[in-house]
Amino acid sequence: MAKVKSIFAALLWMGSVATALAQEAPSLMVEGEVRIRAEALQGQFRAGGTGGDQAVFLRTLLHARYGIERWGFGAELQDSRVYLDDEDTTLSSSYVNALDILQLYADVPGPSIFEGGSSHIRLGRQTVSIGSKRQIERVSYANVIKSYTGGHWTATSSRGDELHAIYVVPIDRLPGDRESVGENEIVADEEQWERRIWGLHYRHKDLLPQRAPDLWGEVFVYGLNEDDTSKAQTPNRDYIGPGARLYRKPKVGRWDIDVEGVWRFGERGATSSPGDVTDLDVNAGMVFAALGRTFDAPWQPRLALEWYYASGDQNPRDDQYDQYERLFGSRRTDLNNTSLHGPLTPANLNAPGFRIEVKPDEMSDARLYYHAAYLASETDAWVIAKLRDQTGQSGQFIGHTIDARWRRWLKKDRLRLDLGASALLYGDFPENVKNGPKGDGTLFGYGQLIWTF
Repeated sequence: MAKVKSIFAALLWMGSVATALAQEAPSLMVEGEVRIRAEALQGQFRAGGTGGDQAVFLRTLLHARYGIERWGFGAELQDSRVYLDDEDTTLSSSYVNALDILQLYADVPGPSIFEGGSSHIRLGRQTVSIGSKRQIERVSYANVIKSYTGGHWTATSSRGDELHAIYVVPIDRLPGDRESVGENEIVADEEQWERRIWGLHYRHKDLLPQRAPDLWGEVFVYGLNEDDTSKAQTPNRDYIGPGARLYRKPKVGRWDIDVEGVWRFGERGATSSPGDVTDLDVNAGMVFAALGRTFDAPWQPRLALEWYYASGDQNPRDDQYDQYERLFGSRRTDLNNTSLHGPLTPANLNAPGFRIEVKPDEMSDARLYYHAAYLASETDAWVIAKLRDQTGQSGQFIGHTIDARWRRWLKKDRLRLDLGASALLYGDFPENVKNGPKGDGTLFGYGQLIWTF
């Protein structure tokens, strides 16, 4: 009897879908973006780097979507290129991906688990952003956007609560060698079928409506399982990372908060070498905390205190791996301008700081933030720079980081100018570590124009 009822319910759902398709008129949406950015870096902090650097990055996006009510089919092309770079410019497939398919998907509606709500699943190649985007995101500043192939199910309640479930594999952006990347060669990207990402993420709207209106509460768990392939060797990571978040967005005249924490456990190989059979137990974590207030004053200034902590490996010779690795989440919004710069990432990092944001008018905004950046473990690496002192005798202080950005719409919602600058003033670790950078620090600047259509 239960099976008959299930079949009957499925037939009713299919009938309702067919009725909706017959009643709704189809729609076609085409949108895109063309962005050009010039960057310059004075002083190189990465291991083995010397002098300055510069490059011009061009990214073009074209997204078409055909839909009937909640059914939809979409395709998005991405063309990301580099020009005027040097032979030793740090380039990879994170900077260049000439003419490839970023998204190719179908949206299918489904019955909701929430009374009065709705749900749908996106199947195919797609970008994914959930919540704070610290766990998985569709990047905006980076010249190449990451995408994945698989399924992303989203259910929404009538009051706005969200439940997300994902099971995807990352896309291997090709080519991968420095010479081909620098030549902007066109090679079709491929799915990394042996790397599987999964997650379950619940977002509860208005957790405390009387005491703290607009406070969101979130709980989630994300995992990564990977195996070696004939084309790529991996550490064979098997990770599980439960976490939680409290978030209240900034608003004039009130306090805002953003606190997120993750504990990651599992196991991985000591290296990516196929001959290395040493397994390490993983015990790592991260915490981001920010408390801010937006004042009811001209320019609507917002001041916030922030702290980003991501654990580091405590002992390079034991059978544990304590470093919290950044996998598929964001880093620029919380930490620093990236691309040719970007010295900080949420891995072996202890970075307290503050932020100032202003909005002079409806067409412009600006921000400035500062972090005192330390290694969470003096025996682990400064990850982006690829510098490490396993004895811990070089110190922990990476240095003072300052980042600024100013944006203005030249034509509302169509053409935007974006200017930014960053500085890294070295602390004792860069000055003492073997093969460390020369000089007192680095300076970075960029300017970009973004045309949206």
